[in-house]
Amino acid sequence: MQAPLTERVEILVRFNEADPLGIVWHGHYVRYMEDGREAFGNRYGLRYLDIYEKGYTVPVVHVDCNYKRSLRYGDSVIVETRYIPTPAAKVRFEYTLFNARTLEVVATGSSVQVFLDKETQTLQLIPPAFFEAWKKEHALI
Repeated sequence: MQAPLTERVEILVRFNEADPLGIVWHGHYVRYMEDGREAFGNRYGLRYLDIYEKGYTVPVVHVDCNYKRSLRYGDSVIVETRYIPTPAAKVRFEYTLFNARTLEVVATGSSVQVFLDKETQTLQLIPPAFFEAWKKEHALI
């Protein structure tokens, strides 16, 4: 098996993401992780719309964020998103967020998404065939 699939994206901290002291509100770190998932999906062919077109949705059922340092208005954050293989019908990622200027780690985290049938909203206990093919294509199984 190869090293985990990883993607990095740089995001400029916007004015409306900071409090009056210029410090980024903690909830935006989770949004930066979402931006990381989107960049990962674009690079590796696992976009939300691709999954939807295959007949599934993938809601987030767990997210974890460990804050290390504050970001401020005017900073840029680099989000490194790593796919973590699992045999279950889940999509699991781990994240490291860096201050783009100093390269200091500002947060780490993880998320888990599950597959639901888009029509019935039924939880899928077995990974969908397209997802198994995707993992095989990327030498993850």
